[in-house]
Amino acid sequence: MSEQTLFTIGHSNHSLEAFMTLLKQHNITALADVRSQPYSRYLSHFNQPNLKLTLMEANIKYVFLGKELGGRPLAEDCYINGQADYEKMAKTEEFKEGVKRLLEGIKTYTVALMCAEKDPIDCHRCLLVCRFLQAQTCQIKHILKSGEIETQTSLENRLLQKHGLEEKPTQQLSLFTVSSTKPQQSKAELLAEAYRLQAQKVAYKEQ
Repeated sequence: MSEQTLFTIGHSNHSLEAFMTLLKQHNITALADVRSQPYSRYLSHFNQPNLKLTLMEANIKYVFLGKELGGRPLAEDCYINGQADYEKMAKTEEFKEGVKRLLEGIKTYTVALMCAEKDPIDCHRCLLVCRFLQAQTCQIKHILKSGEIETQTSLENRLLQKHGLEEKPTQQLSLFTVSSTKPQQSKAELLAEAYRLQAQKVAYKEQ
């Protein structure tokens, strides 16, 4: 299966002009909104009706996937101690349907997944949706505020560093050395732990 590309973007505190410039810079033709509530308390131009109109005028398709891929699930069994659990969310039929729609969409459009957070490392679009999609041979490109791109792989390395989980170089033991240390974790295990720790830090908590 050939690798497909998905972009992501956080609307942050962008002006409407700056936001649209970023989309045009990367030739985005469809925006998938994965905010559970598609409104901004402080920036009305990112409220769903206003944003849809602006995108339509720029010939960019808008689709709302906050129900399927949002960070605030409605199902009670997707929470642990009042906090959204990304592992549980990724197993729901709703999430799988949202992913299916995205994978179909990127066959035709250049899609950007949009949420609110500026840094993708602090957003479920990266920690939940893109983590899953990258495993489906999808190349992830995060559009940063500067307009530069950060790949999901590069972000994962940043995630490992953030939580002090970089791979340690293998030490050569002498013939007479007895090792009392635990077996070294694989990169996949370290990465899973980094994702878990970051999700605990940023995932939605019920009020």
